[in-house]
Amino acid sequence: MGALADYAQFVLMPQMFNGLTIGIAVILMALGLTIIFGLLDVFNMAHGEFYALGAYLGVTLASRGVSFWLLLVLVPLLLLPAGFLVDRALIQRLFHQKERHMLTMLLTFGLAIVMEDLFKAAYGPNTLKPDSPLKGGTEVLGNFFPTYRLFLVGIGAFTIFAVWFIVNRTRFGAMVRAAALDRHMAASLGVPVRRVYSTTFAFGVALAGLSGVLLSPIYSVFPTMGKDFILMAFTAVILGGFGSIRGVVLGGLVLTQIQALSSLYVSPVWGDPIVFGIMVLVLFFRPQGIFGGRLGHA
Repeated sequence: MGALADYAQFVLMPQMFNGLTIGIAVILMALGLTIIFGLLDVFNMAHGEFYALGAYLGVTLASRGVSFWLLLVLVPLLLLPAGFLVDRALIQRLFHQKERHMLTMLLTFGLAIVMEDLFKAAYGPNTLKPDSPLKGGTEVLGNFFPTYRLFLVGIGAFTIFAVWFIVNRTRFGAMVRAAALDRHMAASLGVPVRRVYSTTFAFGVALAGLSGVLLSPIYSVFPTMGKDFILMAFTAVILGGFGSIRGVVLGGLVLTQIQALSSLYVSPVWGDPIVFGIMVLVLFFRPQGIFGGRLGHA
């Protein structure tokens, strides 16, 4: 029993914590995706680039003396008008087209390519590594974990709760859910549907920017960084169900724990094939996901 307890404490627990850290990162990315899809039915292929934009804004402002703690508020606020403008100028122009799903997917994919090239032109191809705002480690149950990663888990959990609260317990959230269920009925009741759409898209973009600031001290900043997490975020959304906040949370945690624990027993190169194999099975047997539904089915 002693050997088993030591194995659980010093092998399984650190690996599960690593999976939890990555899971929080994936969930923060996936929240914006599922909110945008839950209301607009838009696959935002540029979501990863907005995540990178948040990270680059954080690096740029930090180099000018802005504290990390202020960046957590300032960067999402800066990305709100950017997301609002993208939706008004680009997304809504295609909203009433017959093939709007494909057109908006191609549009945001093209936007992602443009943004990535702009990052390369402005910052170069080199990797930037912001300093961690919290140094050292903290002992938890006999293990030492990086303090910043513990902070990431805590603020990630708070952000997830805050998003759930906004969607399910506020007047704006009620308008969002009404527009998601029946935009014509919502409009007839006085809901400014177009403004709600743009604000929701901007909110999802701001969440991506916040993720960029939070994750850059761990995963560094480089032009193609958005591609690293966007595939996992899409997989978490597919597993949990488009439009479901609790589905995103469950999907992100399950996938990253499977990936983390499988690396203990099989080669780490099998981590991604296992995760995407699960996604294929979910699409085949339950394409709507575990908690699939429109936004508001939290």
